[in-house]
Amino acid sequence: MVWTILLGIFVILLITDYLKRQQTIKNLGNIPLVSHIPFIGSLTVLLQLNPENYKTKWHEFIRHYGKTFAAYIFGMVFVITTDHRVVDAILGSNEYLRKNLVYRMLSRWLGDGLLLSSGKKWQTMRKIITPTFHFKILEGFVEIFDRQSDTLIAKLKSNADGITPINIYKPMGLLTLDIIVETAMGVVFDAQSNSKSEFIQAVNEVTDIMANRFVRPHLSIKLLARKMLKKQNKGIQIMHDFTEKIIEERKKLVLHAESNETTLVEGDSDGIGAKKHLTFLDVLLQARVDGQPLLDKQIRDEVNTFIFEGHDTTTSAISFCLYALSRHREVQDKLFEEIRSNFGDNMERSITYADLQNMNYLNCVIKESLRLFPPIPAVGRWMDKELKMDDCSIPRHSNVVILLWEILRDPDNFEDPLSFTPDRHLNTDNVKVTGYRNIPFSAGPRNCIGQRFALYEMRTILTKILRNFELLPLGEDIQVSMKIVLRSENGINIGLKQRQYK
Repeated sequence: MVWTILLGIFVILLITDYLKRQQTIKNLGNIPLVSHIPFIGSLTVLLQLNPENYKTKWHEFIRHYGKTFAAYIFGMVFVITTDHRVVDAILGSNEYLRKNLVYRMLSRWLGDGLLLSSGKKWQTMRKIITPTFHFKILEGFVEIFDRQSDTLIAKLKSNADGITPINIYKPMGLLTLDIIVETAMGVVFDAQSNSKSEFIQAVNEVTDIMANRFVRPHLSIKLLARKMLKKQNKGIQIMHDFTEKIIEERKKLVLHAESNETTLVEGDSDGIGAKKHLTFLDVLLQARVDGQPLLDKQIRDEVNTFIFEGHDTTTSAISFCLYALSRHREVQDKLFEEIRSNFGDNMERSITYADLQNMNYLNCVIKESLRLFPPIPAVGRWMDKELKMDDCSIPRHSNVVILLWEILRDPDNFEDPLSFTPDRHLNTDNVKVTGYRNIPFSAGPRNCIGQRFALYEMRTILTKILRNFELLPLGEDIQVSMKIVLRSENGINIGLKQRQYK
């Protein structure tokens, strides 16, 4: 009797799954499924993927199924795309702003910060935070980029023998952490000199764990990730304690300034200029929504989001750019000549915001590096409503994954796409880009709010390093690993040699 009941339940589930899958296939139109196995759907395909083989597997899928294909897993629909029509329609719309389900794994750390929030909450915080990246505020941040880079240069000199390869990702990670903590919270953290601190260890451990879970969706199941989650949550608590302590101390300064009807800093009289030396945290502490200040948790979530998005991503972007320059001497020499023409041989002169406006080739190098090595290899959206196209549709409640890595290396978008050719950005005839195709920072209403911050940070650090060192092609070549942020499984190895001015 029991077996009969169980068999009946199984048959009902099988029929239900079949009917639902057939309806999904009908709704998708010309978008093919990668597997039709009952119940588990494309899970067997998913389990073959890992961060080290994504770059080849995704390319194989595109070649086999086309630029848009789908996976059906336990009743959930995932649509993976590089088709510019689909990408333009989703990223350019105000109707598809919610991040897909995979991002929820970040919620324990980032809460309802700007990366994960949606709807009115996201719109309100985006409006509050956007002025933080006004050029007059960025102008003040360049001084921090320059000063913190001096510490990096001093530490790298001991390795600049022209023989020994170094994994530049590690020291770059400490530099960008120093920068993001100071600009976000107004704290001189000195990670570059104190790399063993509890907070730094927590940041590194949590980002590693999150990165692995993000690209292995089965690890979102708590039972399968118990040990990992225990370590992750311990690290998150350390980071929360650190952030909350800084918020409390900074809040006292803001309240003191308000009670005395003064500002934290002196500034210009145009409103925005008056805030140019305030930190990201100061802006949040002084923000009002319907006349009320933000809750401490709201502030903590936004600060943690700012640290998360502005640390690993920038580390990746700068490290891969240095790697590309070390392997392309002619590009490095051309860039150095531009830098030298602007700064001369005076190694003591600080870099200013105005200096960074005058280096067009530096911008081209950065654009090309971001194209070949986008810090975020893919972005995701949750479909609150159906998207109808001419020959297909993406159903409501689908999870969409947009493969930036493939879009930025697509021969339909770029000639000779696998070559590192910064000059292509000088001559737009070599770039067959319309719409959202050259989008390393995503695009549309939900693009990366901190991209100007990241670009000026990159410009400052690259200029500083190239003024001091020649970059050499030493060490193992990269083995790209696609996690939340692009990394290399064996590090990002380069050689350094003290630059000689003649």
